[in-house]
Amino acid sequence: MTAPTFLTVRQVADRLAVSVPTVWRWARERPDFPKPQRLGPAATRWRLADLEAWEKRGAAA
Repeated sequence: MTAPTFLTVRQVADRLAVSVPTVWRWARERPDFPKPQRLGPAATRWRLADLEAWEKRGAAA
């Protein structure tokens, strides 16, 4: 089994063509947006698989 791929907030913003503050706002305010994972005291990341599933549902539009 392969380890999951995680993306930084900058990578998520670039992937979705939005700003970094928009990613944080969506994480806070949109229940359908994938929640970030805390990987350490200064490391918050999004699972690529969660983002891909969200995009497939059409929520990214």
